[in-house]
Amino acid sequence: MKRLIIGITGASGVIYGIRALELLRDIPDIETHLVLSPSAARTIVEETDYTVAAVNKIADHLYSYKDIGAAISSGSFQTLGMLIAPCSVKTLSGLANCFDDELIVRAADVCLKERRRVVVMFRETPLHAGHIALMDQVTKNGAIIMPPVPAFYHRPKTLDDIVNQSVGRALDLFDIDLKVVKRWKEGSPDTKPENSAAE
Repeated sequence: MKRLIIGITGASGVIYGIRALELLRDIPDIETHLVLSPSAARTIVEETDYTVAAVNKIADHLYSYKDIGAAISSGSFQTLGMLIAPCSVKTLSGLANCFDDELIVRAADVCLKERRRVVVMFRETPLHAGHIALMDQVTKNGAIIMPPVPAFYHRPKTLDDIVNQSVGRALDLFDIDLKVVKRWKEGSPDTKPENSAAE
């Protein structure tokens, strides 16, 4: 059984973490381990039609935000790594400075020290120099910063199309292909259009 930790913080875009849980729920060989921050609980109510209880039930395992002695706080607990979706500035700052005072940052810091994949869907805009410096440090610590910037080459028709594509691309980074990503040029011949602007 493969284990993936999902951290959901209070930044806007909690649907990314929720959708990751939903997409992974029916994958028999992947077990999800969820940590939800108190601010995320507030954002779930503000931004979605889900209840916090309903989100908690999607995960295979649920941990208290303040339980820094939980299984996922130890490197001996084997996982594929951690997806933080979305990631707030506060959590990004904790990751940059190894300030492990709660379980989301602690679990991510453990994954980093064990050289496991940590994907951070940092959800903030516009950015000031402090945000950029934090992203730089988190990258140097070994994480991948993946802001949920929507793609449009797949011609999304709905918000769900955009969310699924972003979450699917994030899960790609763990070598998890859930067949929700519409990939560039996949399945079509790479032909040169007539009257190409490059000519």
